[in-house]
Amino acid sequence: MLLSLITFLPVVFALMIWFSGSNEKALKQMAIAFTLIEFALSLLLFRYYDPSVATLQLVEQHTWVSQMGVSYFMGLDGISFWLVILTTFLTPITLLGSWTAVKSKTKGFLVCMLLLETSMIGTFLAMDAILFYVFFEVSLIPMYFLVGIWGGANRLYATMKFFIYTMFGSVFMLLAIIFMMFMAQSQLGFMSASLLDFYKLEIPFVAETFFSTQTLLFFAFSLAFAIKVPTFPFHTWLPDAHVQAPTPGSVILAGVMLKMGTYGFLRFVIPMFPQATEHWAWVLLALAVVGIIYGALVAMVQTDMKKLVAYSSVSHMGYVLLGLFALNTLGITGAIYQMLNHGISTGALFLLVGMVYERTHTREISNYGGLAGYAPIFSILFVIVTMSSIAVPMTNGFIGEFLILQGTFLAKKEFVFFAVTGVVLAAAYMLWMVKRVFFGKMGKVVQEFKDKNESLDINAREFAVMLPLIIMIFWMGLFPGTILKWSDTSVKHLVNNISKYELVIHKNSEANKSLYSKNDKLNIKEKIN
Repeated sequence: MLLSLITFLPVVFALMIWFSGSNEKALKQMAIAFTLIEFALSLLLFRYYDPSVATLQLVEQHTWVSQMGVSYFMGLDGISFWLVILTTFLTPITLLGSWTAVKSKTKGFLVCMLLLETSMIGTFLAMDAILFYVFFEVSLIPMYFLVGIWGGANRLYATMKFFIYTMFGSVFMLLAIIFMMFMAQSQLGFMSASLLDFYKLEIPFVAETFFSTQTLLFFAFSLAFAIKVPTFPFHTWLPDAHVQAPTPGSVILAGVMLKMGTYGFLRFVIPMFPQATEHWAWVLLALAVVGIIYGALVAMVQTDMKKLVAYSSVSHMGYVLLGLFALNTLGITGAIYQMLNHGISTGALFLLVGMVYERTHTREISNYGGLAGYAPIFSILFVIVTMSSIAVPMTNGFIGEFLILQGTFLAKKEFVFFAVTGVVLAAAYMLWMVKRVFFGKMGKVVQEFKDKNESLDINAREFAVMLPLIIMIFWMGLFPGTILKWSDTSVKHLVNNISKYELVIHKNSEANKSLYSKNDKLNIKEKIN
């Protein structure tokens, strides 16, 4: 029941807020308290999850649509463990950071944030393909409203572009899931949408043709996930969505939602289509490298701070994709670590840009200059997060990128020589922005605040928002082993069995004890150690 409780408790909280009064301050306090309760509940996973075994744990399974073999099937392993924690960690921080960012329709905004939290957690825990698809698509709805209602001047254009792009890719994924359900009926004797059953399927693969079954399914799923990441050239919806979204929307979009795409590659594409993955990995590696360089070059010429961070996100997520398709332990471990790093560092950058925007109402870099002298605490925090973003040693970003580049070098050396240019370019555009915003000649905005004798520095609430993120930047940079040990066994299991992946349920899970009989058509394969 723990996984279901963690997943759906935010829905209960959303209903409580919806039927509460109209006092905006009280509603915000309630929402922050609720998300802190959710975060505390998710910390129980540290107690009940055993990182030393690769099996699926804390499993919950109930028949949903028995005629189609669709079940309510939830489970946790080392691949999804930290993504659930990241989601519950960032949500209360985002709400506290948006205390003054959202000034209208507060109740609706808080409800959307809580519903979005449920859909993201559900995506990371669902072990039935149809259930995964439901959570994956439901997440679009609250984000659509967050951008469309509380976004900027061109919010309607951004929301439509975001919605159409992601829905387009998801259609192919749904068709692929349905096809595999019928394939399960043909090979296993019963229709099923369980990922455990999908992993058992013998899917034809012919290297000499693009039109082999496994290749077509590989690209059907990959398209949906590549758009969500987003991977070049499917990235164009992201800068518009980020720029038009309110600060909390940008933080959650960059911090968690993009990881739904890279997680999809890990959970579906790599284990289900091993031959196609190995044969076509070069395509994803090439797109990853192009995305790294392209995103960095475009970020370098941006005049809007938020748009610069948005394009940097395209570049950084390219590293995650690079690590995934290195198809070795170092690369995939680095990719998972970089998912967490990106969520923390890029989320922190969007929060900081939002804080200064609330005061000045401009994000144009040319309007700033000399900010370090009038907002020293803000400047120190911004520089620390910048160091994380450009992967300076002792910060979290260094560990993730180092593992990814090392893993890629072992797998495909030729791609590393292009990918490392992204490290140099990232330092160039981020440090150039820091120089123009915080140092040099005093800009128009800073001069105006100086003349009015008003402070541009952050307040106690904003410092409380940033403190957990700063702590994690250094903790993950200095003590990566405390994070990596929770996913290490699952990653090794995936890599060692990539040619014939099989995920099983831990013998102590409730599903093995009482939910199904031996003759159940869902055919859960048990592993007795």
